[in-house]
Amino acid sequence: MVVERFFDGVRFFRVIDGFMAQFGIAANPSVSDKWRKARIADDPVAASNTRGALTFANAGPSTRTTQLFINYRDNSQLDGLGFAPLGKVVSGMDVVDRLHAGYGEGAPKGNGPRQDRIHTEGNAYLEREFPKLDYIRSARILNPTEA
Repeated sequence: MVVERFFDGVRFFRVIDGFMAQFGIAANPSVSDKWRKARIADDPVAASNTRGALTFANAGPSTRTTQLFINYRDNSQLDGLGFAPLGKVVSGMDVVDRLHAGYGEGAPKGNGPRQDRIHTEGNAYLEREFPKLDYIRSARILNPTEA
């Protein structure tokens, strides 16, 4: 996905203070549509959801897609639910701490963006209705020969 520039322009659409910052729905609806039904195989939980851990979001077993989150605190209670971290923020966590959290939980539970509309309308929806969301300018594999 990174090689295909999937994450370029992707917004942090669900940022919950003291919990996590979630992202991973493509900026462009046609790209989002291509990946929406793709499933990424579950990994065993080999590390804990501690501060800075990067983890796939899921809705239960065998439901991982392109969405990820960064833990703001020790969320080790997620380990037993199958949330397997795949990486860790090793520098720049201060930047993650400053992501805009003013919209809170997504609709319908909160005032944040609706995921279905992000999928169908992309960043046009987010820029219009949630202009303060932070985003990933670009994501690259720095040394692809080692990936």
